[in-house]
Amino acid sequence: ELQPVSGWLELPAVVTDANDFVKTYYAGRNRNYTHLYDKSTYASLWTAYPLYKATTGGSRKETWAANPNLNTSEQINTWAGSYGVSYSTTTYARGHQIPDADRSNNATMQEQTYYATNLVPQIQDGFNGGIWNSLEGAIRKETEYTDTLYVVTGVAFKTVGGSETVKYIKPQHDTKQCPVPNYFYKVVLKVKRSGSGAVTSASAVGFWFEHKQYSDNYANYAVSVDQIEEWTGFDFFVNVPDDLENAAEGNKSWTDFQSF
Repeated sequence: ELQPVSGWLELPAVVTDANDFVKTYYAGRNRNYTHLYDKSTYASLWTAYPLYKATTGGSRKETWAANPNLNTSEQINTWAGSYGVSYSTTTYARGHQIPDADRSNNATMQEQTYYATNLVPQIQDGFNGGIWNSLEGAIRKETEYTDTLYVVTGVAFKTVGGSETVKYIKPQHDTKQCPVPNYFYKVVLKVKRSGSGAVTSASAVGFWFEHKQYSDNYANYAVSVDQIEEWTGFDFFVNVPDDLENAAEGNKSWTDFQSF
């Protein structure tokens, strides 16, 4: 049976196998993010966190590092430099799952976004530096109107039941072969609460991207959370009351999510 590890609203149901490492990172008593890191693909399949205005708005400070909780043999060496591998007209960047800018106003939290386990090879021009960056900024902007958003960012190498080919690259600072995600996704949740703190209504939306170069708008890739659950096999936002969760996870409109 699928069991969440706690009542935090951002958490998917936590289901693991022998290759998985699940951990929550803190800055003092404040939670930063929780991730499910798959040691067989050197990637966090999901990274879940609360997003609120107080942790944003600082400057970028790059502190690339190995995750101290895992052996370096279980990580791709991104702390010595980027992947050094080209793709079409661009290169693979060290793509953050929880972005620096979501935690730039808290030094401890920001440093934890630079762990190798939060990074994957991501096409720079037309993706990491383009449509994906724009989506991250749009989600951050929602904190001006909503106290807390609950965000899950992840990657997929294959869809459930899919037979996609996975590309491997040889990073310049590592001897391991590093798989490149075929898909990137985000799911985002907002809630409203009663005076007692109980969740009374909810809205959610997802975004799903094939890993390629784009020249259009992220809003074109909005899909329902239900759809991303089908493709990934993960169960998101399990700590929202079932009736509210079911309604929220059917929405596929970014505009409707914004106006909630």
